[in-house]
Amino acid sequence: MNRAPELARLVRFYESIEGASLRAHIGRIYAPDAQFKDPFNEVRGAGPIVAIFEHMFEQVEQPRFVVTSTVLQGDDAFLTWEFLFRMKRFSTAPQCIRGATRIRFDASGAVMLHRDYWDAAEELYEKLPILGSVMRWLKRAANK
Repeated sequence: MNRAPELARLVRFYESIEGASLRAHIGRIYAPDAQFKDPFNEVRGAGPIVAIFEHMFEQVEQPRFVVTSTVLQGDDAFLTWEFLFRMKRFSTAPQCIRGATRIRFDASGAVMLHRDYWDAAEELYEKLPILGSVMRWLKRAANK
């Protein structure tokens, strides 16, 4: 089955994500028992997935995803993206995390597997005030 419409709907969801409409959209995008994993979370079910996104809105300001490429093969999709935001603490400068997501659609076209891949050390920890200097020092030491 062609999953291009489902992939396009998923990309639109990510690129227009809003806290106020999150719960309504998650139920239309994700299967009730969907699996979600990223560097900080591993959950099953639409409710816990909503909680992850709600936590994102609590932690950062102006969160926005820009999907830069997609690949679709059967029920599997791969997306690369940029997550743009401003931290509520530490720094108000614009931030960008680059990553990728593997998606698997179920028979009805809902997301049943969502697996994010991104380097938390480089993309996040190095940007934090104290931890960032330690992470950059470790990176330099490892490259010597």
